[in-house]
Amino acid sequence: MQVYSVTQINTYIKNLFVRDFVLSRITVRGEVSNCKYHSSGHIYFTLKDRGGAISCVMFSGQRERLTFRLEDGQEIDVSGQITVYEKSGTYQLYVRDCRLSGAGELYERFLQLKTELAEMGMFDEIYKKPIPRYSRRIGIVTASTGAAVRDIINVATRRDPYVELVLYPARVQGEGAKESIVRGIRQLDKMGLDVMIVGRGGGSIEDLWAFNEECVARAIFEAETPIISAVGHETDFTIADFVADRRAPTPSAAAELASFEYDVLEEQFGAYRSALEKEMTQRLQLLKARVNADKERLQRLSPRSVLQNRRQQLDAMKGSMRQLIERKTERYLQKAERTADALRQRMRGVLEDRRHRLQVTAVRLDGLSPLKKMGGGYGYITDDRGKSIRSVQDVRKGARMMTYVRDGRIVSDVVAAEEWSYGSG
Repeated sequence: MQVYSVTQINTYIKNLFVRDFVLSRITVRGEVSNCKYHSSGHIYFTLKDRGGAISCVMFSGQRERLTFRLEDGQEIDVSGQITVYEKSGTYQLYVRDCRLSGAGELYERFLQLKTELAEMGMFDEIYKKPIPRYSRRIGIVTASTGAAVRDIINVATRRDPYVELVLYPARVQGEGAKESIVRGIRQLDKMGLDVMIVGRGGGSIEDLWAFNEECVARAIFEAETPIISAVGHETDFTIADFVADRRAPTPSAAAELASFEYDVLEEQFGAYRSALEKEMTQRLQLLKARVNADKERLQRLSPRSVLQNRRQQLDAMKGSMRQLIERKTERYLQKAERTADALRQRMRGVLEDRRHRLQVTAVRLDGLSPLKKMGGGYGYITDDRGKSIRSVQDVRKGARMMTYVRDGRIVSDVVAAEEWSYGSG
């Protein structure tokens, strides 16, 4: 009977592993544990799943290919060769390549695209368009159902009841989502809107992935309309957030940024009107004071006053001197009358100019009045209890409605309520 040494047995088994085609070119998926970075540059770790574990080593030469730092708990795919370590008689996996699997792989793709687009300058502030302060027409690219669109509509209409919202019902998740979002951005960009909101509610990185696609980023970057990105929750970040002109932490916050408070604007106009009226009153008072001062000055310089002071001297003069003084007095009176006429003409010109400015201001304020809009054919609809009707869902057949127009109200009964259906774009 032949007796073998331990080294011979280990060498024999190692040769079996080396000659095995599968074991020499194998890819294994598992969870990282006991990961250690050695001072030599090698990385030692264990790859495990529910049923077992295998020792792995990545030598310093292959470590240069690693694009991320290995940490316990990561799910990874490793490629390499399984062989026997002869000194201990144990087998292990020599790793050549290593990459994150599942969500980790998506995150790695996210970082790679973010770096590429940043190097192209697509995130630079120089390309960011300002969000208008007073937007009357707001575009929305999101799903037609869900909390995101409801939040945007509720917030925007609460702040400005007269805002016009244009919705493109896009797919925001799954197959065809990125193409649908790009079509929505480009279609709304042609409509001359003031601002556009692009986004959706929260979810996993897989759910939000459509907003990490390069085609979506380019559509946002190339749009002429300022775009607010509102994807997911406050802690979620996508490529769309970085390339958009403004990022909002939530869809509701995006609606806050895009719209303005109509009541506050009305208060501001009221304050401007009061300030104009106050300034006009002050200027009129100043002009009146100047006119009064001119009158007093004319009175002090009047030839009659001079004649009164010299009356005793004139009494002593002869008839010839009296005639001369009377002619001079007549000339002085005529000059004073011409001066008074010139001042009155100047006052009329100034008052006419102020009256014209007041009329222009009044016309502008009248153009902004909600009553003016009602006079142009718009109305306000409520049910028989005075509740505002904003949707066909708020009425039923046979219900009574009140339509308030400029000069009264119209009472009508609902014959039918038909809901518009939105297309998929």
